[in-house]
Amino acid sequence: MNNNPSQTDFKPDTGHLYREETITDLKVASIKIMIPVNLDGSDDESRTPIYVGNTQLMSPEGPLPLQAPLEAANLEEALAAFPEAMRQALAEVVEKIKEMQLEQRRKEMGSESGIIIPGR
Repeated sequence: MNNNPSQTDFKPDTGHLYREETITDLKVASIKIMIPVNLDGSDDESRTPIYVGNTQLMSPEGPLPLQAPLEAANLEEALAAFPEAMRQALAEVVEKIKEMQLEQRRKEMGSESGIIIPGR
């Protein structure tokens, strides 16, 4: 990340443009279809659409957003892939949370252990 905002490059990649459409069941599933487009806005038939699944779960700390790419060639395949992709995304989030909790406990134990660590 560049710390100097005046040197940040905001130029869009005009060869890699997509139009976003969203399909939802208004309950649990939201699927973004990223449709490749040309610079004039017309569909770019030479590239494949990208499907991305989104949902959120409620946790004691509030909503937990989940997002995962869906390996699919069409909407029907994306809908079929959605449940497993969300289970996988949830498992990854749970694993990251466990790792963060373990790291936090290690830090707390290190500062309360009575062991003198040089440089502290």
